[in-house]
Amino acid sequence: MSIFKEFAAPSDNTVIVVEAISKRFRHLYIPKRATLKEALITRKLFARPWNERYVEALRDITFDVSRGSTIGIVGPNGSGKSTLVKLIAGVMRPDSGRVVISGNIAPLLSLGVGFHPDLTGRENAKINGLILGLSPAEIESRMEQITAFAELDDFMDSPVHTYSTGMYMRLAFSVGIHVDPVILLLDEVFAVGDEAFAAKCRGQMKRFKEMGKTMVFVSHDLEVVEQFCDVALWLDRGRLRQIGNSRDVVRSYRSNAKSSG
Repeated sequence: MSIFKEFAAPSDNTVIVVEAISKRFRHLYIPKRATLKEALITRKLFARPWNERYVEALRDITFDVSRGSTIGIVGPNGSGKSTLVKLIAGVMRPDSGRVVISGNIAPLLSLGVGFHPDLTGRENAKINGLILGLSPAEIESRMEQITAFAELDDFMDSPVHTYSTGMYMRLAFSVGIHVDPVILLLDEVFAVGDEAFAAKCRGQMKRFKEMGKTMVFVSHDLEVVEQFCDVALWLDRGRLRQIGNSRDVVRSYRSNAKSSG
């Protein structure tokens, strides 16, 4: 049984509703002049700061995602992109607002995170498949396809601590797509790995799009966002700067980046 709960969305055509969500993180403040050694000696490293400081990762974000659409999330580093997809996936909870999901989700957030280093690729694939909602029989029946797509025929029975980062990515992506999710969440899936496998991933995403799957992904590759996405969402310092047609949003984002530079 999947750990990701399914909720009834307010509309048959809506699979994700993000309603006025905000998220902040506590920031531990240590005076600039204090070295780590000084902080430990004075016992101020873990002391409650006089002035609590928080980082506002997201502020009052609202949007919804239609069934079968592909939405790209863009923005500079630190704008809240990864936090947003983690909230949608249910990995984190918002401080305020809510996220309503209809359908099972395969979240490929930090690819390979959650793999046990001492277990083999095959064992990790089975565990991740169970977490994402497959039965043991379903995982077993899809193992050959998972292995073939990941191009790990000679390594599936090796411990994953012997894998390169690219091998981690290939296995995690392959497990995620073979779960046959209604919604696929991806965070910088093309950032690691060789170009040949990135092209293979893009091909799979194109097939998912043709099948009517819903995809939400974070990417710094604006050309990929323009190519695959119906809608783009631009985050800036935790706020929703613009949402709309992907080409229009990417054009605005590029123009802002040039003027800021």
